[in-house]
Amino acid sequence: MGKEKFRVAVVQAAPILFDKESAFQKIEKYSLEARQQGAKLLVFPEVFLSGYPRGLTLGTRVGSRTSGGREDWSRYWESSIDIPGEDTDRLGEIANENDLYLVVGVVERDQEFSGSTLYNSIVYIGPDGEVLGKHRKLMPTGAERLLWGQGDGSSLTVIDTPFGRIGGLICWENYMPLARTAMYAKGIDILITPTADARATWQATLQHIACEGRCFVLSSNQFVTKSTYPTDLAGYLDIEQDPDVLCRGGSAIVGPLGEYLEQPLYDQEGIIYADLDMSLVAQSRFDFDVVGHYNRPDIFQLVVNETKKDIVVFKN
Repeated sequence: MGKEKFRVAVVQAAPILFDKESAFQKIEKYSLEARQQGAKLLVFPEVFLSGYPRGLTLGTRVGSRTSGGREDWSRYWESSIDIPGEDTDRLGEIANENDLYLVVGVVERDQEFSGSTLYNSIVYIGPDGEVLGKHRKLMPTGAERLLWGQGDGSSLTVIDTPFGRIGGLICWENYMPLARTAMYAKGIDILITPTADARATWQATLQHIACEGRCFVLSSNQFVTKSTYPTDLAGYLDIEQDPDVLCRGGSAIVGPLGEYLEQPLYDQEGIIYADLDMSLVAQSRFDFDVVGHYNRPDIFQLVVNETKKDIVVFKN
Protein backbone atom coordinates (compact mmCIF):
# COMPACT_ATOMS: atom_id res chain seq x y z
CA MET A 1 0.00 0.00 0.00
CA GLY A 2 1.25 3.46 -0.87
CA LYS A 3 2.31 5.65 2.03
CA GLU A 4 2.25 9.08 0.46
CA LYS A 5 -0.57 11.55 0.73
CA PHE A 6 -2.58 12.18 -2.39
CA ARG A 7 -5.64 14.17 -3.39
CA VAL A 8 -8.97 12.68 -4.42
CA ALA A 9 -12.01 14.38 -5.90
CA VAL A 10 -15.69 13.43 -5.93
CA VAL A 11 -18.23 14.92 -8.35
CA GLN A 12 -21.85 15.65 -7.48
CA ALA A 13 -23.78 16.29 -10.68
CA ALA A 14 -26.17 14.83 -13.24
CA PRO A 15 -26.23 14.98 -17.04
CA ILE A 16 -29.23 15.61 -19.23
CA LEU A 17 -31.04 12.31 -18.87
CA PHE A 18 -30.34 9.83 -21.68
CA ASP A 19 -27.92 12.33 -23.27
CA LYS A 20 -24.46 10.80 -23.56
CA GLU A 21 -22.80 13.94 -24.88
CA SER A 22 -24.09 15.95 -21.93
CA ALA A 23 -22.46 13.42 -19.59
CA PHE A 24 -19.16 13.53 -21.46
CA GLN A 25 -19.08 17.31 -21.37
CA LYS A 26 -19.36 17.23 -17.57
CA ILE A 27 -16.75 14.48 -17.29
CA GLU A 28 -14.35 16.60 -19.37
CA LYS A 29 -15.12 19.73 -17.33
CA TYR A 30 -14.64 18.16 -13.92
CA SER A 31 -11.60 16.13 -15.00
CA LEU A 32 -9.84 19.33 -16.01
CA GLU A 33 -10.83 21.04 -12.77
CA ALA A 34 -9.65 18.05 -10.71
CA ARG A 35 -6.28 18.03 -12.46
CA GLN A 36 -5.86 21.75 -11.86
CA GLN A 37 -6.53 21.14 -8.16
CA GLY A 38 -3.93 18.36 -7.99
CA ALA A 39 -6.28 15.38 -7.72
CA LYS A 40 -5.08 11.94 -8.82
CA LEU A 41 -8.38 10.06 -8.43
CA LEU A 42 -11.76 11.36 -9.62
CA VAL A 43 -15.11 9.68 -8.92
CA PHE A 44 -18.47 10.21 -10.66
CA PRO A 45 -21.94 9.14 -9.44
CA GLU A 46 -23.97 6.02 -10.07
CA VAL A 47 -24.87 5.57 -13.77
CA PHE A 48 -23.59 9.06 -14.60
CA LEU A 49 -23.29 7.87 -18.21
CA SER A 50 -26.12 8.50 -19.08
CA GLY A 51 -28.33 9.18 -16.09
CA TYR A 52 -30.45 7.68 -13.34
CA PRO A 53 -34.13 7.82 -14.43
CA ARG A 54 -35.45 8.69 -10.98
CA GLY A 55 -39.24 8.88 -10.86
CA LEU A 56 -39.93 7.38 -14.29
CA THR A 57 -42.28 4.42 -14.50
CA LEU A 58 -41.37 3.58 -18.10
CA GLY A 59 -45.06 2.92 -18.62
CA THR A 60 -44.95 -0.15 -16.39
CA ARG A 61 -47.71 -1.67 -14.30
CA VAL A 62 -47.85 -5.23 -13.07
CA GLY A 63 -48.84 -7.22 -16.14
CA SER A 64 -48.46 -4.48 -18.76
CA ARG A 65 -46.10 -2.03 -20.46
CA THR A 66 -46.89 0.94 -22.72
CA SER A 67 -45.41 1.78 -26.10
CA GLY A 68 -44.28 5.14 -24.75
CA GLY A 69 -42.42 3.44 -21.93
CA ARG A 70 -40.70 1.15 -24.40
CA GLU A 71 -39.62 4.20 -26.43
CA ASP A 72 -38.17 5.87 -23.32
CA TRP A 73 -36.28 2.69 -22.45
CA SER A 74 -34.95 2.55 -26.01
CA ARG A 75 -33.50 6.03 -25.53
CA TYR A 76 -31.81 4.76 -22.38
CA TRP A 77 -30.38 1.82 -24.30
CA GLU A 78 -29.08 4.13 -27.04
CA SER A 79 -27.29 6.27 -24.44
CA SER A 80 -25.61 3.28 -22.76
CA ILE A 81 -22.02 2.21 -23.43
CA ASP A 82 -19.97 -0.85 -24.31
CA ILE A 83 -17.02 -1.88 -22.12
CA PRO A 84 -14.62 -1.78 -23.88
CA GLY A 85 -15.72 0.39 -26.78
CA GLU A 86 -15.46 3.83 -28.32
CA ASP A 87 -16.94 5.47 -25.23
CA THR A 88 -14.36 3.91 -22.90
CA ASP A 89 -11.73 5.00 -25.42
CA ARG A 90 -13.01 8.55 -24.96
CA LEU A 91 -12.92 8.17 -21.17
CA GLY A 92 -9.36 6.92 -21.56
CA GLU A 93 -8.37 10.03 -23.49
CA ILE A 94 -9.84 12.23 -20.75
CA ALA A 95 -8.04 10.27 -18.02
CA ASN A 96 -4.76 10.37 -19.91
CA GLU A 97 -4.96 14.09 -20.70
CA ASN A 98 -5.55 14.87 -17.03
CA ASP A 99 -3.28 12.20 -15.46
CA LEU A 100 -6.21 10.77 -13.45
CA TYR A 101 -7.54 7.50 -12.21
CA LEU A 102 -11.11 7.95 -13.43
CA VAL A 103 -14.00 6.03 -11.83
CA VAL A 104 -17.35 6.51 -13.57
CA GLY A 105 -20.79 5.05 -12.99
CA VAL A 106 -22.16 3.92 -16.36
CA VAL A 107 -25.08 2.12 -17.96
CA GLU A 108 -23.37 -0.81 -19.67
CA ARG A 109 -24.75 -2.76 -22.63
CA ASP A 110 -24.30 -6.52 -22.67
CA GLN A 111 -21.99 -7.41 -25.57
CA GLU A 112 -22.00 -11.17 -25.24
CA PHE A 113 -25.51 -12.28 -26.10
CA SER A 114 -28.52 -10.22 -27.20
CA GLY A 115 -26.90 -6.81 -26.74
CA SER A 116 -30.11 -5.59 -25.12
CA THR A 117 -29.63 -6.24 -21.40
CA LEU A 118 -28.28 -3.24 -19.50
CA TYR A 119 -26.16 -3.23 -16.34
CA ASN A 120 -25.52 -0.63 -13.68
CA SER A 121 -21.71 -0.64 -13.71
CA ILE A 122 -18.59 1.12 -12.49
CA VAL A 123 -15.74 1.44 -14.99
CA TYR A 124 -12.17 2.08 -13.84
CA ILE A 125 -9.83 3.95 -16.18
CA GLY A 126 -6.11 4.42 -15.50
CA PRO A 127 -4.06 7.57 -16.15
CA ASP A 128 -2.53 5.78 -19.14
CA GLY A 129 -6.03 5.68 -20.64
CA GLU A 130 -6.51 1.93 -20.28
CA VAL A 131 -9.62 0.22 -18.89
CA LEU A 132 -8.45 -1.33 -15.62
CA GLY A 133 -11.67 -3.15 -14.80
CA LYS A 134 -15.38 -2.89 -14.15
CA HIS A 135 -17.97 -3.85 -11.57
CA ARG A 136 -21.60 -4.70 -12.32
CA LYS A 137 -24.17 -4.06 -9.58
CA LEU A 138 -24.97 -7.44 -8.07
CA MET A 139 -28.54 -6.66 -7.04
CA PRO A 140 -30.50 -3.77 -8.57
CA THR A 141 -32.74 -2.24 -5.94
CA GLY A 142 -36.54 -2.32 -6.13
CA ALA A 143 -37.86 -1.10 -9.47
CA GLU A 144 -34.29 -0.86 -10.77
CA ARG A 145 -34.67 -4.57 -11.57
CA LEU A 146 -36.79 -3.54 -14.53
CA LEU A 147 -33.83 -1.58 -15.93
CA TRP A 148 -30.72 -3.62 -15.20
CA GLY A 149 -29.59 -7.20 -15.07
CA GLN A 150 -27.69 -8.72 -12.14
CA GLY A 151 -23.92 -8.74 -12.10
CA ASP A 152 -21.93 -11.74 -10.92
CA GLY A 153 -18.92 -12.36 -8.71
CA SER A 154 -16.45 -12.05 -11.56
CA SER A 155 -16.67 -8.26 -11.34
CA LEU A 156 -15.88 -7.83 -7.64
CA THR A 157 -13.01 -5.73 -8.91
CA VAL A 158 -10.18 -4.25 -6.85
CA ILE A 159 -7.46 -2.22 -8.58
CA ASP A 160 -3.87 -1.81 -7.41
CA THR A 161 -2.66 1.78 -7.65
CA PRO A 162 0.51 3.51 -6.40
CA PHE A 163 -1.63 4.93 -3.56
CA GLY A 164 -3.45 1.81 -2.42
CA ARG A 165 -6.11 -0.68 -3.51
CA ILE A 166 -9.36 0.81 -4.80
CA GLY A 167 -12.69 -0.82 -5.58
CA GLY A 168 -16.37 -0.11 -5.29
CA LEU A 169 -19.86 -1.26 -4.44
CA ILE A 170 -22.83 0.58 -5.89
CA CYS A 171 -25.46 2.21 -3.68
CA TRP A 172 -27.41 -0.40 -1.70
CA GLU A 173 -24.90 -3.13 -2.48
CA ASN A 174 -23.14 -1.51 0.47
CA TYR A 175 -25.98 -2.79 2.68
CA MET A 176 -24.96 -6.37 1.78
CA PRO A 177 -22.65 -7.45 4.65
CA LEU A 178 -21.16 -10.35 2.70
CA ALA A 179 -20.37 -8.15 -0.32
CA ARG A 180 -18.56 -5.75 2.00
CA THR A 181 -16.66 -8.62 3.58
CA ALA A 182 -15.53 -9.83 0.17
CA MET A 183 -14.15 -6.37 -0.62
CA TYR A 184 -12.40 -6.12 2.76
CA ALA A 185 -10.81 -9.53 2.13
CA LYS A 186 -9.41 -8.20 -1.15
CA GLY A 187 -7.44 -5.66 0.86
CA ILE A 188 -9.48 -2.59 -0.03
CA ASP A 189 -7.93 0.71 1.10
CA ILE A 190 -10.33 3.07 -0.70
CA LEU A 191 -13.95 1.99 -1.14
CA ILE A 192 -15.89 3.92 -3.77
CA THR A 193 -19.67 4.07 -3.26
CA PRO A 194 -21.52 5.74 -6.15
CA THR A 195 -25.13 6.18 -5.08
CA ALA A 196 -28.57 7.66 -5.69
CA ASP A 197 -29.52 7.75 -1.98
CA ALA A 198 -29.71 11.27 -0.51
CA ARG A 199 -31.13 10.34 2.90
CA ALA A 200 -29.45 10.91 6.25
CA THR A 201 -29.32 7.15 6.80
CA TRP A 202 -26.90 6.87 3.88
CA GLN A 203 -24.44 9.07 5.73
CA ALA A 204 -24.61 6.74 8.71
CA THR A 205 -23.84 3.89 6.31
CA LEU A 206 -20.75 5.62 4.94
CA GLN A 207 -19.34 6.28 8.38
CA HIS A 208 -20.11 2.76 9.57
CA ILE A 209 -18.42 1.15 6.54
CA ALA A 210 -15.32 3.32 6.90
CA CYS A 211 -15.05 2.40 10.57
CA GLU A 212 -15.85 -1.27 9.96
CA GLY A 213 -13.46 -1.72 7.03
CA ARG A 214 -10.87 0.75 8.32
CA CYS A 215 -10.75 2.20 4.82
CA PHE A 216 -11.39 5.52 3.15
CA VAL A 217 -14.90 5.82 1.66
CA LEU A 218 -15.63 8.09 -1.31
CA SER A 219 -19.34 8.53 -1.93
CA SER A 220 -20.52 10.29 -5.10
CA ASN A 221 -24.20 11.18 -5.44
CA GLN A 222 -26.20 13.06 -8.04
CA PHE A 223 -27.67 16.52 -7.80
CA VAL A 224 -30.74 16.24 -10.02
CA THR A 225 -33.38 18.79 -10.98
CA LYS A 226 -36.30 18.47 -13.37
CA SER A 227 -34.39 20.66 -15.83
CA THR A 228 -32.17 17.65 -16.59
CA TYR A 229 -35.16 15.69 -17.95
CA PRO A 230 -36.08 16.08 -21.63
CA THR A 231 -39.68 17.28 -21.77
CA ASP A 232 -40.39 15.10 -24.82
CA LEU A 233 -40.03 11.89 -22.81
CA ALA A 234 -43.25 9.90 -22.73
CA GLY A 235 -42.68 9.56 -18.99
CA TYR A 236 -42.12 13.26 -18.26
CA LEU A 237 -45.63 13.34 -16.80
CA ASP A 238 -44.38 10.93 -14.11
CA ILE A 239 -42.29 13.70 -12.53
CA GLU A 240 -44.18 16.81 -13.61
CA GLN A 241 -45.79 17.30 -10.19
CA ASP A 242 -42.63 16.43 -8.22
CA PRO A 243 -40.47 19.09 -6.51
CA ASP A 244 -37.89 20.74 -8.75
CA VAL A 245 -35.00 19.07 -6.90
CA LEU A 246 -35.32 15.32 -7.43
CA CYS A 247 -32.09 14.37 -5.64
CA ARG A 248 -30.27 16.76 -3.30
CA GLY A 249 -26.94 14.91 -3.23
CA GLY A 250 -24.91 14.21 -0.12
CA SER A 251 -21.54 13.34 -1.66
CA ALA A 252 -18.92 12.94 1.06
CA ILE A 253 -15.43 11.65 1.86
CA VAL A 254 -14.87 9.65 5.06
CA GLY A 255 -11.65 8.57 6.79
CA PRO A 256 -10.81 5.09 8.10
CA LEU A 257 -12.00 5.81 11.63
CA GLY A 258 -15.40 7.02 10.41
CA GLU A 259 -14.68 10.76 10.55
CA TYR A 260 -15.66 13.10 7.72
CA LEU A 261 -12.75 14.43 5.71
CA GLU A 262 -15.25 16.34 3.60
CA GLN A 263 -18.77 16.96 4.90
CA PRO A 264 -21.77 15.98 2.75
CA LEU A 265 -22.54 18.40 -0.08
CA TYR A 266 -26.25 19.13 -0.45
CA ASP A 267 -28.54 21.10 -2.75
CA GLN A 268 -25.97 21.99 -5.39
CA GLU A 269 -23.79 20.61 -8.12
CA GLY A 270 -20.10 20.62 -7.37
CA ILE A 271 -16.86 18.81 -6.68
CA ILE A 272 -15.31 18.03 -3.31
CA TYR A 273 -11.68 17.22 -2.45
CA ALA A 274 -9.69 15.57 0.30
CA ASP A 275 -6.02 14.76 0.83
CA LEU A 276 -5.73 11.13 1.90
CA ASP A 277 -2.89 10.05 4.19
CA MET A 278 -2.70 6.38 3.31
CA SER A 279 -0.61 5.55 6.39
CA LEU A 280 -3.82 6.03 8.39
CA VAL A 281 -5.26 2.81 6.99
CA ALA A 282 -2.65 0.63 8.71
CA GLN A 283 -2.79 2.80 11.83
CA SER A 284 -6.55 2.39 12.08
CA ARG A 285 -6.29 -1.40 11.85
CA PHE A 286 -4.03 -1.55 14.92
CA ASP A 287 -6.99 -2.37 17.15
CA PHE A 288 -9.53 -3.63 14.60
CA ASP A 289 -8.94 -5.54 11.35
CA VAL A 290 -12.26 -7.01 10.27
CA VAL A 291 -10.72 -9.75 8.08
CA GLY A 292 -7.51 -10.07 10.11
CA HIS A 293 -6.93 -10.28 13.83
CA TYR A 294 -10.53 -9.27 14.65
CA ASN A 295 -11.92 -12.21 12.70
CA ARG A 296 -12.80 -15.75 13.82
CA PRO A 297 -12.38 -17.98 10.75
CA ASP A 298 -12.77 -21.03 12.97
CA ILE A 299 -16.39 -19.93 13.44
CA PHE A 300 -17.26 -17.75 10.43
CA GLN A 301 -16.30 -18.35 6.81
CA LEU A 302 -17.46 -16.69 3.59
CA VAL A 303 -17.35 -18.46 0.23
CA VAL A 304 -17.34 -16.10 -2.77
CA ASN A 305 -18.10 -17.43 -6.26
CA GLU A 306 -16.06 -15.30 -8.67
CA THR A 307 -16.83 -17.50 -11.66
CA LYS A 308 -18.26 -15.65 -14.63
CA LYS A 309 -21.95 -16.48 -15.04
CA ASP A 310 -22.45 -17.98 -18.50
CA ILE A 311 -26.07 -17.79 -19.55
CA VAL A 312 -25.63 -20.08 -22.52
CA VAL A 313 -22.94 -22.73 -22.96
CA PHE A 314 -22.45 -24.21 -26.45
CA LYS A 315 -20.92 -27.70 -26.60
CA ASN A 316 -19.89 -29.75 -29.61
